[in-house]
Amino acid sequence: MVDLPKSLSPNRLLKLLKAEKSPLSALQLFDAATRRPSFAPSPSVFHHILRRVSADPALLLAHAPRIVSAIRCPCPEDVPLTLLKAYAKTRMPDQALHVFQTMPHVFGCSPAVRSFNTLLNAFVESSQWARAESFFKYFEAARVAPNVETYNVLMKVMCKKREFEKGRGLLTWMWGAGMSPDKVTYGTLIGGAAKSGDLGFALEVFDEMRERGVGPDVVCYNMIIDGFFKKGDFLKAREMWEMLLMEESVFPSVVSYNVMISGLCRCGRFREGLEIWERMKRNERRHDLFTYSSLIHGLSEAGDLGGARRVYEEMVGRGVRPDVVTCNAMLNGLCKAGKVEECFGLWEEMGNWGSQNVRSCNIFLKGLFENGKVDEAVSLWDGLAEVDSATYGVVIHGLCRIGCVNRALQVLEEAGHKGGGVDVDAFAYSSMINALCKEGRLDEVGGVVELMNKRGCKLNPHVCNALIDGFVKHSKLDSAVQVFREMSRKGCSPTVVSYNILINGLLRAGKFREAYDCVNEMLGKGWKPDIITYSMLIDGLYESKMMDAALRLWHQFLDTGHKPDITMYNIVIHRLCSSGKVEDALQLYSTMRQRKCVNLVTHNTIMEGFYKVRDCEKASKIWAYISEDELQPDIISYNISLKGLCSCGRVTDAIGFLDDALVRGVLPTAITWNILVRAVIF
Repeated sequence: MVDLPKSLSPNRLLKLLKAEKSPLSALQLFDAATRRPSFAPSPSVFHHILRRVSADPALLLAHAPRIVSAIRCPCPEDVPLTLLKAYAKTRMPDQALHVFQTMPHVFGCSPAVRSFNTLLNAFVESSQWARAESFFKYFEAARVAPNVETYNVLMKVMCKKREFEKGRGLLTWMWGAGMSPDKVTYGTLIGGAAKSGDLGFALEVFDEMRERGVGPDVVCYNMIIDGFFKKGDFLKAREMWEMLLMEESVFPSVVSYNVMISGLCRCGRFREGLEIWERMKRNERRHDLFTYSSLIHGLSEAGDLGGARRVYEEMVGRGVRPDVVTCNAMLNGLCKAGKVEECFGLWEEMGNWGSQNVRSCNIFLKGLFENGKVDEAVSLWDGLAEVDSATYGVVIHGLCRIGCVNRALQVLEEAGHKGGGVDVDAFAYSSMINALCKEGRLDEVGGVVELMNKRGCKLNPHVCNALIDGFVKHSKLDSAVQVFREMSRKGCSPTVVSYNILINGLLRAGKFREAYDCVNEMLGKGWKPDIITYSMLIDGLYESKMMDAALRLWHQFLDTGHKPDITMYNIVIHRLCSSGKVEDALQLYSTMRQRKCVNLVTHNTIMEGFYKVRDCEKASKIWAYISEDELQPDIISYNISLKGLCSCGRVTDAIGFLDDALVRGVLPTAITWNILVRAVIF
């Protein structure tokens, strides 16, 4: 029950309403006052209470019509205008139109240009272009002269429709008509172009704005800087930031700093992001939750846990309570760094703050599994009341990864009962199938697929690829082909990965013709062979002694504009060396070194090739290149050199290499001693 003074004037009620912090409490006061038969609220009272309910869409919908029905006095345009703006903001153009049409007999005032502009904006915000254009034509019939604000709304229409040149034409027309565009006019066009990625156009408009004497505000700078960051051009973003700092009448806002910090973090410039953060503190700009969250997320992803922790601790120290997104970023960083004890501490804090959600659980579960804390992960899983499909994926994948396949199967079979019934996604099924295949339990794979179908989870390429790969690895090629052929019939088209797995299986089984038929089918369906496809085919051709065909395919690969990766180069070099074409291998090796696309395997392979043809001089040059390319020889490198030198009768030099290995801390293996013993005995 609301207590009101016996003597209540409109001014007294207005003061009481303003003193109420809660809109609902203010509404209760207003309702109690209007129930008094002799009391009539003033326009100021109606204006205030409508402003309070307009701030909350739910209150606006529930109470605005009732408040309006209580109006019994003429009101200035500001009163209905409050409602018009609220309905425009909440994208309720029909309600806005109703207020506009009833202004004369409900509010006792006629709509002027501000009301016209607001209703026009209501249509625009709801993307009702035809109604907006029709209503703009009504301005003339109603003898309402459009002003700059009117054209600002029309500029918004053009930007939403991506008609930027038309927008620039509107600017030119406005200047010619003696109607000076303002910061909002230019800012709307700049913002629209920047969001669409047309930063060149945005900068042209920005420059024109300055030339016309319309000073850009901080919002214009923020939109352009953000646009450059979204395109990954941090240099141009930084250039605009420096321009903003040089402005005498415009200063960076909290939003400016947040745009810079989040943008730099997205571009991997974390140190620079921290520098902006420090500048923000020096300039006494208050950090908000977004600032902290951006830095913590970026630093955690980059592995700079110390920096992330420092920002987090300062955030808590300043009394800014982290939200669940920020906590999740910090939790993820700690998990990746293996700081399990700190994870548990943060997890407890998150629980106290009410900042845990399903994603938090998934991050923590994954971290526990990856850090070998299986018992803790299972304990957390058992205690969860709310889970989603991703949770099942994390738990099943984690259990499979450590070899607890039976427990993973149990979790999969229990799905649908935990947490009110949750559908398991394809990731969980593919992890389960992979694990069963690795253990050779192929007879159980069919049961998992059947369970998947029963629960309505559609087959996808990940699941099918896991099946095909499992059958290929266990030499059940017919079963692999059968799964592959059934994919299209079950609405799951094979991908390049599917073809690659099957082609690899066919090549390993010596079925070269079937493998090439598979490639032709792949091409016929519009799939382009990738680097893995070519690598397997080239290796297969070499394996079947079809050297010329392998080289033709290699050159065909290069002619199509593909760039080989280091694995593909190493395959070709290995096969050339194996077939005695060491000079051809050397040419390829030289190209690789020029492109800085070599690793220790490359050096070892070509070095072994030269030793096989007893060219110790060139082999020793390759050894020198290992250090030159800033690589460290391993025991395989030493064994190749020892065997090569011994086969050429240079046992003393071989022993010198053994001494070098020991000095470098590279321990000999049984193969090493076998090479030396055989050299001495034979």
